[in-house]
Amino acid sequence: MKCALCEEEATLHCRICGKSICGVHVRIFPACATHKAEVSRNYSICESTEEDRKEVREMVKLFWGEPEQLAFGRLYLVESLPAFLVKSGNRRLGFLSYAERFSDLLIVAIGVLPKYQGIGVGKALMKKVEGKARALLKKRLLVSVSNDNLFALSFYQSLGFRIFEIKQNAITEKHGGTLLGVEKIPVNDELRLEKNLTEL
Repeated sequence: MKCALCEEEATLHCRICGKSICGVHVRIFPACATHKAEVSRNYSICESTEEDRKEVREMVKLFWGEPEQLAFGRLYLVESLPAFLVKSGNRRLGFLSYAERFSDLLIVAIGVLPKYQGIGVGKALMKKVEGKARALLKKRLLVSVSNDNLFALSFYQSLGFRIFEIKQNAITEKHGGTLLGVEKIPVNDELRLEKNLTEL
């Protein structure tokens, strides 16, 4: 997927208009709560069904431009995984897919459409998957991010996740070279985070 402003590979989406953008054209900026998108908070979260796979596939293509996601040394076909979907009427606002990994539950992909970001949808999805992990008696909730993804890193740490491992060059090897990410940070490494579910 190409950047809307140049021919570089797009790694993110504009939170205001949703256009695909590369790391060169992304800018991190603070904003207060009064500038969050004014959208309906009337949504529900449900587990996906076979009929939802097409919509998950379309969202994965929109968010990342490729059907597979690298997580903890393995490529996952996202549409084939169990997932939670966020719905508002007939609209799909986002999703979270996961996989069981030994005594852990791994978040493989999470995506919320840009106009619905910043209103708690992502946190609601995380609460759902944590509840699922606890119901399955998993010891940890795991997730990984690329080294440039400062938004995701901040989001997960705010929910109690901690970095416990860095796989150097995992992203470079997946793409066969280095891409430029947020603020022109070279995208090379996979940062692995965990949330211990055995602690009170």
